[in-house]
This record gives sequence, C-alpha cells and structure tokens, in this order.
Amino acid sequence: MKKLIMSGNTHPVYNLKLGLVCFSSLLFSASYNMLIPELPAYLTSLGGAKYIGFIISLFTLTAGLSRPFSGKLTDTIGRLPIMIFGTIVCVICGMLYPMVHTIFGFLLLRLLHGFSTGFKPTATSAYVADITPTQSWGAAIGMQSLFYSTGMAVGPALGSFIKMNYSYNVLFYASSVCAFLSMLVILNMKETLQPKQKFKWSLLRINRSDVIALEVLPAALVVLLVYVSFGVILTLIPDWTAHLGIGNKGMFFIVFTVSSLLVRFVAGKASDYYGRKILIIIGLLVLVASMLLLGLATSVMLFITGAVLYGIAMGVLSPSLNAWTIDMSLKHARGKAVATMYIALEAGIGLGALFSGWYYQSRIDNIPEVMYAVSIIAFTALLYMLLKHRK
Repeated sequence: MKKLIMSGNTHPVYNLKLGLVCFSSLLFSASYNMLIPELPAYLTSLGGAKYIGFIISLFTLTAGLSRPFSGKLTDTIGRLPIMIFGTIVCVICGMLYPMVHTIFGFLLLRLLHGFSTGFKPTATSAYVADITPTQSWGAAIGMQSLFYSTGMAVGPALGSFIKMNYSYNVLFYASSVCAFLSMLVILNMKETLQPKQKFKWSLLRINRSDVIALEVLPAALVVLLVYVSFGVILTLIPDWTAHLGIGNKGMFFIVFTVSSLLVRFVAGKASDYYGRKILIIIGLLVLVASMLLLGLATSVMLFITGAVLYGIAMGVLSPSLNAWTIDMSLKHARGKAVATMYIALEAGIGLGALFSGWYYQSRIDNIPEVMYAVSIIAFTALLYMLLKHRK
C-alpha cells in the first residue's frame, strides 16, 4: 500500500497526482483572491473610487483574451508549462503592486495580473481530465474545484486579516509568496500531453478556429450567465458587508465557500450518476433564490443565509458545468474546449463587474437593484436549461 501511495496510483480518481494539482489550485486561488476585499479601498486611497468596477473587469478582460492562447498552447506544448506560466505572472504582479502609486499604474497592473487566471486554470482542468477515467470526470473536477474554492474563501479572509494587522504592502507580498508556493507544488510533476511540441513563436498565431470550441457552446452560454453574479459579488459585496456592520470584508467569502465545499464533492459525483443537466437546473434554482435574498438582506442573518445559498448554488454549478464542457469536448482539443468555457466565465465576471460598478456609483441603495437584476439573468439561464433538458 505504501508503495502505491508514493506512485500516486492508489485510486483511479483520488491519487497523489490529483492531490498535488488540488493543493496547487488552492494556493493559486488564495494568492489572487486575498487581494479582492481590500482593493476597492486601496484604489479609493489612490483617488480612484469611481474606477472600482474596473478592479475585476480589467482582470477578467486579459484573462478572457488570453484563453485562446492558453488553450492552444495547452494542447501543443503541454499542460505543465502553461500552469507554471500562470503562477509566475501572479508572483511578479504581487511584487509590483507596492511599487505602483498612480491610478493608471494600478489599473494597468490589474490588466497584467489577469493573464495568470487566463493560463493556469485552463491547463489545470485539462490535466485533471488527462489523469482521470472518463466516467469519473465529475468527481475529479468536483474535488479540484473544491480546493480552488477553498482558496477563494481562505484568500479573502486571510487578506483582510493581513491588512487589518499589517499593511497593504505585506498583503501584496503575501499574495506573491502564495503563488510561488503554488508553482513549487507542481514543478516536478509528469507531463500528460503526448506527443507534445517545443514552444515556437508561430504557436502564438491564433486562427479563428483556435478561439472557440463550437461543440461546447451550450455549456459556455450557461457559464456566462451564471458568472455575471460572481462579477457583481466581487465588486459590491465588500461595501455591502461594511454597510451591514461586519468588520471582516472576507466574511461573505468564508461563508459562501464553506457551504460550497459541503456540496461540491457530492455534486461532482451526483453529476456523474444523475447527469449534468439535472444538477445544473438545481444549481440555477438555488442561484436565483440566493441573489434575491442578498438583495433583500437588511440584517446580518439574511446576508449570511444568502451567502450560504450562493455557496450551495456555485458548489453544484461549477463542477457540473466543467464536467459538461469536457463531456462535449473533442479529445485532441480539450484545452480549447476548457478555454472556451473560461472565456465565457471571464466575460460573465467582467460584465457583472462593469455593470455593477457603473450602476452602483458608491450609492448603497443601488445594491439591491443590482442583485435583483442578476437573479433575472440567472432565471434566463434556468429557462434555457429546462428547454435543453426537455429536448
């Protein structure tokens, strides 16, 4: 048994390889998410309060634009080089934030920082699919997304703690260190893409056929509509949290992720057994309810309940949508399929952040209206899935 553990082959799904990828995902996610709760106040201190909506939207813009490149490179030079490149971008950006003291410089750095999530998650999903039996993709992706989401909870809470007790600069350097550790975890892992090519500059030439995997467009459309909510959450929840008198701006993310963790592992397995579409419909129903409740939240209890429901919704939707995407993908173009899904994800987050930042304008009374609008968008995705399920 000991020998099997060291070889990473103890279980067809849960093995050492998957464990290392999951742990790297946790650290990577924590590295950039620990900045989220404090960046609106930091940008305001630079005199850029009216640009708060750009904190997330610029980040997601480059993440989305880089997906065709990361997808193509993942399918040609390998999964590991792309994962490592994404973490290196996070390391460098974390070190640069303390050196930037202008609004323009800050927004430019957010633009560059987005390349990190444009590369690493794309290659990570393809790598997980490579090392997992087809019939267990839902369970494996559910496990990997569980760790990624843990980083989304630990990161903001840790980031707010560091800022409250130390300084912005310590927070930025901690983000960089976290990303560096994420890279170390996967540095000596074995490449799964065979055969692979050596990198050459001509691979960066993107054709129309390299951008979108048409076969996964149904999943991509639902992903786009779902993640508009996340762009809104990232942009408005810190101020909504403070308005309700909660000191740690990462509290929502802690509650949302803990509830998400409780269902992700089960949801991944359930999607393998009952089917992706049923789980996605259930997740969308809960998402609509959570956004309505967050809009109605006039007390901490309602706010926390909304966070719990949002976590359950995303805990069901994330692994199910990821697995549905891979189900529809072509084996030789798995990286492109995953990249297509992430393009939709980044577009949804970016649109949600832009819309909410534009409409909010630092007026607390506008936040509920944004939440209600997002619930309508989620309901549209629900109607689409119900039609797909009937067919």
